Parts: sequence; C-alpha cells; structure tokens
Amino acid sequence: MKKSLIIIVVIAAIGLLAWSQRVTILTRVMEKGLEARMGADIVDSFEDGLHLALCGAGGPMPAPNASGPCVVVVAGKQMFVVDAGTDGLRNIARMGYQPAQIQGVFLTHFHSDHIDGLGEMATIRWVNGANTTTLPVYGPEGVQRVVDGFNESYSLDAGYRHAHHGDTVAPLSGAGMVARPFTTPEPGELVTVVSNAELKVEALRVDHSPIDPAVGYRFTYKERSLLITGDTVKLANIEKFAQGVDLLVHEALAPNLVGMMHDTAAKSGDRIMTKITDDILNYHTSPVEAAQTARDAGVGHLLYYHIVPPLVFPGQDILFLNGAQDIFPDYTIGQDGVSFSLPAGSKEIIVTSKGL
Repeated sequence: MKKSLIIIVVIAAIGLLAWSQRVTILTRVMEKGLEARMGADIVDSFEDGLHLALCGAGGPMPAPNASGPCVVVVAGKQMFVVDAGTDGLRNIARMGYQPAQIQGVFLTHFHSDHIDGLGEMATIRWVNGANTTTLPVYGPEGVQRVVDGFNESYSLDAGYRHAHHGDTVAPLSGAGMVARPFTTPEPGELVTVVSNAELKVEALRVDHSPIDPAVGYRFTYKERSLLITGDTVKLANIEKFAQGVDLLVHEALAPNLVGMMHDTAAKSGDRIMTKITDDILNYHTSPVEAAQTARDAGVGHLLYYHIVPPLVFPGQDILFLNGAQDIFPDYTIGQDGVSFSLPAGSKEIIVTSKGL
C-alpha cells in the first residue's frame, strides 16, 4: 500500500512539473518539428525513377479526402504538376514537396476545377523559392488566355509582395506565369511538349466534348512510363497510347451513384442538380470503362482519380467500382496523398503512400 502511494505521489509530482514547464516543453517540440519540416524536400529521398502523387484526387464536388484535380510527377529530380485544382498546392506542401521546385504545370483542359489553384501555385512557388523565372504553364490552344487572366488578376498582389519583401523573397522577374501553348494532337498522334535528358512528356487528344480542346499526358523516363488522362470518355486513343505503360491514371465517374443523386434531386424538386447530374454522365468514363481500358492496354496498375461523386462513407468504394475490380484487379482508388514510385531499371510499381 505504501509503495503504491509513493508511485502515485511521484507520478503526480512529475505531472505538476511537466505542467509548470509546459511552455518550455511545447516550445522545444515546435522547434524540433520546424527543424525537421522547414526546407525538407521529399524528392531528396527518392531513388532515380518516375514518381507520382495525387495532390488532388477529386473533381468539382467537395470531398473530405479528395481535393480538386492535381497530380505531381517527379522524373529523376525534375518536378511537374498536372492540373491545379482547389487545395492542390497546399497538399503538395503537406506531402513534403517544395512548391519552389515546380518546373512546370501541364493543363489538360480549362474547366474551372482544373485551373482554379493556378494563382496560388504560381505565387507560392515564386516567393517560397525567390524564383527569378516565371512558372511555365503548358496547355493546348487557349492556355495563353488563361495565363494572361491569372497574371492580370495577381498583378497587384505581385507588386505588394515585392514592395514588402524586395528581391530577397519576391524578385519581380519571377512573378506570375508564362504560357507554353502547343497544337492539340489529332487522334492517333502525340505531340512532344517537353523533352530533356531522359524525360519526355507527350500530349494526346482526349474527348471531353463539348469542352475542346482536352488532352492527356504521357510521361516517359528511363523506360518507366505513366499516362494521365484528364477528363474524358472511354477512348480508343487512350488505349492506344497507354499500351504497356506502368501506371494509368484515369478519371472515373460512377453512373450508378450519380444516378442516385439524380433521382433524389428530381424527387426533391431540385431542378438545377437534376440537370447537372444528367448532363455529366455523357462526358466522363465509368470505373468499369477505365478498367476495360487498363486491361486492353496491358498496363501495370490503374489509379482512379477525379473521383465523382465523392466517396464519403465506408464501403462506398464497392458501389463506385460496380464490378470494375473483376475486370482489372490491379487498381487503387485515389485519394489525396496517394503516391507511387517506378524505380529506374526495374519493373516494380510501389505504392509509397496510401493517403494524407
């Protein structure tokens, strides 16, 4: 009994001491956390190869684990982003990447959910690294208008930041973006957008009608490859250029789940949502169709992204797939932070993170 009392007294004394020193302890914990976090770059830990992470796995609908469409691709030490959806830039930082290291953004098309994070992405890339060159933004016809609009919208902000921080943080030569337009390829053709060292980035036409132009991108680095579709219907052109790629990142909308939303909206008299849930069915790919493309193209792994509608409760993924898992079993349903590594000189496809 006496021993138990002594133990209780000692624990209480330690607790009181810790409480009295809580500010000091919390300060040290924060200092250590900042030392580990600030300036750290996850890319430094990558072995040579092709790497991909979802900085946004969703579409235009809000979701707890799926921000607006955004994909990070790292080839060797070169870092790029495909599309710049809502919260994508912040997820890039959360995943341990340095926004200052973004060497270019590739836009698949100009729907708002794919471009609305561009201003923040360009700004943080600029001031976080005191970049002296503007952010290249690659895209088909129309990208110049998009870039010009963002540059104009952020021009006052750029002036404020330069006036406040000067060239040490915000050299004006690095403010904003520069458009890098290319001609939309015809079906059956690829257009080389970037080619340097052992990296090649090629654009292919997809079909998101009535949205035109719309493209996907194929990345090839040291015999490893991945293809990101952007928004599209099921398309022979995607199957053609996805032949044998290691990782196919394919958009997916579940017609059965959207149909439930449509019926509910119609019953409740919500004419707008009834119309939207009817319209969106005809310019996206279902999980079953994406699985068919992956199977027929002989890809190594299928990653579903641009998930519509949001998956918000346990077990909903089974409804989302609707049998797609039986067509192509090597798949991952994307969420923010999911990442893959394709090491050079290997056939491995490694899941390096299952999410944030």
